[in-house]
Amino acid sequence: MIEVKHLNKTFDGHNALTDISVQFPKDQTTVIVGPSGSGKSTLLRSLNFLERPESGIYQFDSDEIDLSQPISNKTILSIRRRTEMVFQGYNLFPHLSVLQNVMEGPIQVQKVKKAAAQQAAIDLLGKVGLAEKASVYPSQLSGGQAQRVAIARSLAMHPEYIFLDEPTSALDPELELEVLKVLLQIASEKQSMIIVTHNMAFAQQVANKIVFIEDGHVLYDGGSDAFFETDNQRIKDFISAMTFSNI
Repeated sequence: MIEVKHLNKTFDGHNALTDISVQFPKDQTTVIVGPSGSGKSTLLRSLNFLERPESGIYQFDSDEIDLSQPISNKTILSIRRRTEMVFQGYNLFPHLSVLQNVMEGPIQVQKVKKAAAQQAAIDLLGKVGLAEKASVYPSQLSGGQAQRVAIARSLAMHPEYIFLDEPTSALDPELELEVLKVLLQIASEKQSMIIVTHNMAFAQQVANKIVFIEDGHVLYDGGSDAFFETDNQRIKDFISAMTFSNI
């Protein structure tokens, strides 16, 4: 399990995250929601050390990291080898085919033999509905297809956790649905995921747990059903604003 305790992060004197303590259970999907600029992505990126909090404790199973102390590159690399990050912008290698993009990490980082990596990549492309795109290049893909390749590439590394930062925010609704269906399937297979999303309907379907952040503070940390049925007026207002349920 991943857990952060009393995590604090500032940007230019502004408190982006204040005294954040959250657990992210294994074999579950935790969804982080909140208004724009609330600190959602900062929290997610802190879990992969793309952001460096000034204080707090980061615990990954039995490994405990004091964030107020210098953190070695070895420690950061050990966390990144156990996790994968999927961004809004896909970040595929443009000079490699779709198949090669999915194979690259296992071959270069994990030293998997090419034949085994190729077969695993073919299987994963089938899983995300893109087997027929194996030989094409990223420039020939739609945004939804490119994001599904990025997800397959992450799965190829067999991470303990996948972090997804607004994975569909750049897509139109039809392409977004393609990606969300894949993520729902992956969640059903108990892949540990932490997702930042603006899509409340998707969050309600995929999340085992919801973390609601506003102004760098956790206002809710608990089950998905309780979140969407809450009597908390601030959360009700947020859900209404995001789903047009008040129109």
